[in-house]
Amino acid sequence: MRVVVAGTFGPIHDGHRTLFEHALRFGEDGVVVALTSDDLAVETRHEPRPIPTFAERVQAVTDEIDAIDDWDRDVEIRELTSEHGIAAEDPAIDALVVSPETAPELEEINARRRERGLEPLSGIVAPYVLADDGERISSTRIVNGEIDEHGTVRE
Repeated sequence: MRVVVAGTFGPIHDGHRTLFEHALRFGEDGVVVALTSDDLAVETRHEPRPIPTFAERVQAVTDEIDAIDDWDRDVEIRELTSEHGIAAEDPAIDALVVSPETAPELEEINARRRERGLEPLSGIVAPYVLADDGERISSTRIVNGEIDEHGTVRE
């Protein structure tokens, strides 16, 4: 199965590591990391915050995947310039790794794939990773100084 996982991934945290691990575990035919472009990263934020550059995020994702890839998967990082672009358009993709928050987007992606005559994607839902305070880890919380990348609450 060829798997895609998409996101801004900056700064990287344990929730992202869980998404990557799921993609690597199921991606025996390869993994595509759809990394949002700098413009799309800003456009899709629910709240404004500093975001590392695309080049910095490529390096961070590469480093993280190298550290956790116990399966020696073929991994390709692609720039994502539209919200559902790669998942909705690439006929070689079989599954999409999502969080519980983004799982509903699979329906729209599969509708777009059907319009193009493509097979629908299977969904692989990776669970949230919670911080010490029971709330989910997020890049926004890290940037705001609430928690560290592992979910440890900062005083």
